[in-house]
Amino acid sequence: MKRIFDILASFAILAAFFPVGIIISLSVLLSSKGGVFYIQERIGKDKQPFGLLKFRTMVVGSDGKGKLTVGTNDIRITSIGRILRKFKLDEFPQFINVLFGQMSIVGPRPEVKEYVDLYTKEQLAVLNVKPGITDLASLEYFNENELLGNSKDPQKTYIEEVMPAKIALNKKYLANASLLNDIKIMWRTFLKIVRF
Repeated sequence: MKRIFDILASFAILAAFFPVGIIISLSVLLSSKGGVFYIQERIGKDKQPFGLLKFRTMVVGSDGKGKLTVGTNDIRITSIGRILRKFKLDEFPQFINVLFGQMSIVGPRPEVKEYVDLYTKEQLAVLNVKPGITDLASLEYFNENELLGNSKDPQKTYIEEVMPAKIALNKKYLANASLLNDIKIMWRTFLKIVRF
């Protein structure tokens, strides 16, 4: 049932978003050198890697300067990228990942291997399901970039504070997973975006 819902909802969202997606694509292309999309390897269900899709919001080669984005003033972020990130519009291509079966709309956000390698045995339980575009942790840490931007050591703050808290929220979601809860999380995410 969840898979059918993911497919139908993703088709509907992508169809409605298509005209905006064209405008965003042109804006990304015209504002800086590089392609429209950014593909980053993330770890999905059963520790299987996959290419997570986003609209490109950073200058080409930014990965070499660290995986974390630290605040809106991160010099790697392009001018259009700041707008896309503020309203989470860079995340919309992930509905294509959902159609490909690599993700669900709601589920634990996928991490890069560098951080998954730090998970404890208990924390690895979040990899028993498909990762999602949004989840309880996404709602709680909606302004994560700003939080890390205010830290003296963003990497340490993320690993020691943010990541364990997000995983705890993911485990809370898994303990109460249902289609109704997924719809509630989607609605709360939508409200977060439009009110931001």
